[in-house]
Amino acid sequence: MPTKIKGKLFINESDLYSSIFEDRNVTKIAHFSTPKINYPDEEAFPGLNIATHVWKQGDKFYKLSQEFYGSTKHWWVIPWFNQKPLESDYKYGDKIFVPLDLNVVLSHF
Repeated sequence: MPTKIKGKLFINESDLYSSIFEDRNVTKIAHFSTPKINYPDEEAFPGLNIATHVWKQGDKFYKLSQEFYGSTKHWWVIPWFNQKPLESDYKYGDKIFVPLDLNVVLSHF
């Protein structure tokens, strides 16, 4: 039995995946459920210091993280805060918001 790590672990034994099971020489596969992402609302961060950025050609989350946080490590905060997880969700000229109080935002995880 697989060890349970943070999150819900599921055992997939569905016949729909029989060819995958055959290819892997197994009868079932353990996997984690898709996490539910809780996006922030306005009440979650009263008085939060936020920068506005206009999405332009060449923008990447890791580049914005470097610019605003001094590191690429927290790139994921920007799409999470804007509720658009993929760079392809943004169009040139879109206004995005970057929470500058990183420790405040990270305390919600």
